[in-house]
Amino acid sequence: MHVHVTHTDGEAKYWLEPQIELALNQGLSRQQINEASLLVRDHFEEIVHAWRDHFGS
Repeated sequence: MHVHVTHTDGEAKYWLEPQIELALNQGLSRQQINEASLLVRDHFEEIVHAWRDHFGS
């Protein structure tokens, strides 16, 4: 399970399982990656719920 984070400067991909981990960064600064990581962690449950609703368990 993964999530993409997009920004006008680039994008990142995070694995959600077995733990949250940055898989790819294309063009985002370290500050942007840090902010995105915090958002993914803070909204983990919502992201997983939405992912499972969309793709199934």
